[in-house]
Amino acid sequence: MKKRLLVGLTGAVLLFSGCAMNNQPAPTNNENQCVIDNTNAPYWVCNPEVEGAIAAVGSAPYTPLGMSFQRTEAAAAARDALARQISVKVKNMFKQYQSTTGVGDDMTVEKVAQNVSKQVASVTLQNSKIMKVWSSKDKTLYVLVAVPKDTLVKKVKSAIKTTFKNDKALWQEFKSKKAQEELDREVEKEFNK
Repeated sequence: MKKRLLVGLTGAVLLFSGCAMNNQPAPTNNENQCVIDNTNAPYWVCNPEVEGAIAAVGSAPYTPLGMSFQRTEAAAAARDALARQISVKVKNMFKQYQSTTGVGDDMTVEKVAQNVSKQVASVTLQNSKIMKVWSSKDKTLYVLVAVPKDTLVKKVKSAIKTTFKNDKALWQEFKSKKAQEELDREVEKEFNK
């Protein structure tokens, strides 16, 4: 009888201790949450958004070189992501512009798009700002970097004019077809989504 009671009590203790150890809720992954390595992270880490700006997130693993170095590395990664994002937007804008107006052949428009992307990426690196910082459990540092859309729109328009002027034949075609207004509309549409 004592053996049965002892086995029963041991079973109950094991049952309750197993339940007690599992009372921490597991992070759930829904659209309004960001989970990194089973840890809830700020929403912006997974969805980089800043009103009125184009944003990107960069990260850097822990380093014995210190937090300042880690922050610089994470910011550089975010700025690189921003530059790629802007380059894609510029290329899409020029493809749409070319199909709408017929200005320039594919090779010329690609060259113009690359030149504009390089100029705008340079400006992006100079005018971007770190908006938020978060460190995960494993000490990986995440930074949210953004650049204001109005700054980008101005720089894109300026870079387009400069690049078109460097190719005199394309500049004449650009001016004669009054395509500048169309391109300005494309810039506004692409960067103010």
